[in-house]
Amino acid sequence: MTLAEIREEIIDILHDIAPDEDLSELKDDVDFREQLELDSMDFLDIVMELRKRHRVQIPEEDYGELASMHRTVTYLEPLLKDVARVS
Repeated sequence: MTLAEIREEIIDILHDIAPDEDLSELKDDVDFREQLELDSMDFLDIVMELRKRHRVQIPEEDYGELASMHRTVTYLEPLLKDVARVS
């Protein structure tokens, strides 16, 4: 997956988890929790959805790497580089 595809995938996951949130103005360098009304369970849902969709294992100590869009995409890029985008 490309960086743009990973970003689209994260937006899709966020939309599923928080369908009432406006994701059109999402800033890449600002933490998700500062921009969206996400709680700890929502954050875990993001991790679980990545595991379900792409079999990506994210250790608990790395959860902080998923704090913002930029950090999430940067973290996932090497893990998903050989993965085809899900339609």
